[in-house]
Amino acid sequence: MKGLTPTVWAVVPAAGQGLRMGQKKQALLLAGQPVLRWTIEALEATPSVHTVVVTVPAEDVTDWQRRLAGCSKVGTVLAGGAERQESVRLGLGAVPDEVEWVLVHDGVRPCVTPELLARVVDEAARHGAAIAALPVSETIKRGASGWVKETVERDGLWAIQTPQVFRAAVLREAHRRAVAEGIAGTDDAVLVERLGVPIRLVPGRPDNLKITRPDDLPLAEALLARKGSR
Repeated sequence: MKGLTPTVWAVVPAAGQGLRMGQKKQALLLAGQPVLRWTIEALEATPSVHTVVVTVPAEDVTDWQRRLAGCSKVGTVLAGGAERQESVRLGLGAVPDEVEWVLVHDGVRPCVTPELLARVVDEAARHGAAIAALPVSETIKRGASGWVKETVERDGLWAIQTPQVFRAAVLREAHRRAVAEGIAGTDDAVLVERLGVPIRLVPGRPDNLKITRPDDLPLAEALLARKGSR
C-alpha cells in the first residue's frame, strides 16, 4: 500500500438468533443502547473504515435500518444467513468489486477499540492478511465425556478474535470455495488459510469481549464505562 493506510469496507455479521442466551444478543441493551450499536460506533470512529455492511436476522432488517439510521458509515443493512459464515458471504455481496480490503468484525464484540481495528488494518496492509488474537495463557486440556484425555501443549497456541482483515478478492474466493466444497469454518481466517494465504497474528485485547453468556453483559458494561472515563 506504499505506506498508506488502506481504505476498507467492514462486514459485520449480526444475524444470530442467540440460542444459547435465549434472545438475540445483538439487540440486548448495554449501557442504554443495543450491543450492535456499540460495535458500529467503534467502526465509525476508525478513520480507515469507509463503509459498514451489517447482516441481521431477516425479520429484523427494517427495525435495524431504523436503529442504525444515524450511523454515518452504515451503507447497507441486509438479511444474514442461518450461520455466521453465510452471513459474511451475503455481506460480501454488498461490497463493490473495486473495494480492495474487507474487515470482518463480530457484531457482538462491542468493546473493540478503534485502536485495535486500526492496528489490524495496518498489519493487513503490510502482510496481506491479519487477524486479532491473544496467546493462550491457561493450561489447555482435551476432554471427552467429562474426563480429561490429555494436556495440550499451549506454546504457539492463540485464541482468535475479530477484527480480521483480508484482501476482498481473497476473502471472496475463500467463501466461494467453501460453498463449492461444503466447508464450514469457525471464522473467516479458517477459509482463507485453505487458500494457502499467510495470515499475520496481531496481538488483540483481553477486553475485546464477545457476548456469549448473560454474565458477559455486566462485564461488557463495566469495560465500556472504564473506557469512557479515560
